[in-house]
Amino acid sequence: MRVDLFDFELPETSIALRPVNPRDAARLLVVKPGAALDDRHVSDLPDLLRPGDVLVVNDTKVIPAELRGERIRGEHVTPVSVTLYERRGPARWRAFARPARRLSPGDRLRFGTVSDNACLAAGLDATVEEKGEGGDVLIRFDLSGPVLDEAVHAIGHMPLPPYIAGKRAEDASDRADYQTIYAREEGAVAAPTAGLHFTDGLFERLSAAGIGLQRVTLHVGPGTFLPVKAEDTADHRMHAEWGTVSADVADALNRARANGGRIVAVGTTSLRLLESAATEDGQVAPFADETSIFITPGYRFKAVDILMTNFHLPRSTLFMLVSAFSGRETMVAAYRHAIDSGYRFYSYGDASLLFPETRP
Repeated sequence: MRVDLFDFELPETSIALRPVNPRDAARLLVVKPGAALDDRHVSDLPDLLRPGDVLVVNDTKVIPAELRGERIRGEHVTPVSVTLYERRGPARWRAFARPARRLSPGDRLRFGTVSDNACLAAGLDATVEEKGEGGDVLIRFDLSGPVLDEAVHAIGHMPLPPYIAGKRAEDASDRADYQTIYAREEGAVAAPTAGLHFTDGLFERLSAAGIGLQRVTLHVGPGTFLPVKAEDTADHRMHAEWGTVSADVADALNRARANGGRIVAVGTTSLRLLESAATEDGQVAPFADETSIFITPGYRFKAVDILMTNFHLPRSTLFMLVSAFSGRETMVAAYRHAIDSGYRFYSYGDASLLFPETRP
């Protein structure tokens, strides 16, 4: 399909730079194809679902993956920053560098300063081993394993999306705000943002309403921020991300569906993982692997009945995904309504509850 079919105009004022407080006070646009749009709030979720439904959340935890420092080449020192996105061993990470044109294999890097408890006094040192395309580099740190992890946590910054980072600096509040309250498996460089709306109180009300909860893990990579530069969706390549669905979770979801419950994916990351794990007959199987699934209109959904998700970028793979789920014309109209009605977009913005185009 042509990528320009998924373009739309978004005013700068629609981009949220901070989340609402409390988290579940965010607005929620309910989208049912063929029905009128319904303006609600995330706190209304227990009333919008029914007993036996199961929420599936992504419990990945964002690491402070942005490292700021210097390239040291002889006597020449140049500022650089990198965003780690894929671990390749105890001491190696793939990363996106800025500005990448300043880096070459063999260059020495020094990031920030860390405390003595990270075994360093001056900074975290590394060597550029490879340089790929699009700003991608392979870095080998002088530290490895848990000691390296401790150093990254000490000096790293939360990797805010470019549409936020370009407007304000990351600060202490982002360490909590850009993390779901149920995050526990470290490895993401971007938050599964639909999950940012949940509170302990909301989970208690959902449980009291007979709505279940299951956890999966998909370590969100930087591809979620990358624009689709191709003119046709067939020419776009997705970055792979690692995900796991345990046997217990798979069994619980299959039982719920067999008993008439609906699977509610909290976020596109949960949806993509469940669809990657699903068999052709709609059963969810245990899964532990990379996935680079790219969902566009025409895809037949097998495992997910309802999707809760934030509002996405124009021409993005995620807007293509929601268009596949609820229909492109439906989502174009829904986004037009959201913009006109003052909904807040992107990671710290409001949410939508989407029902499928073809299922009852």
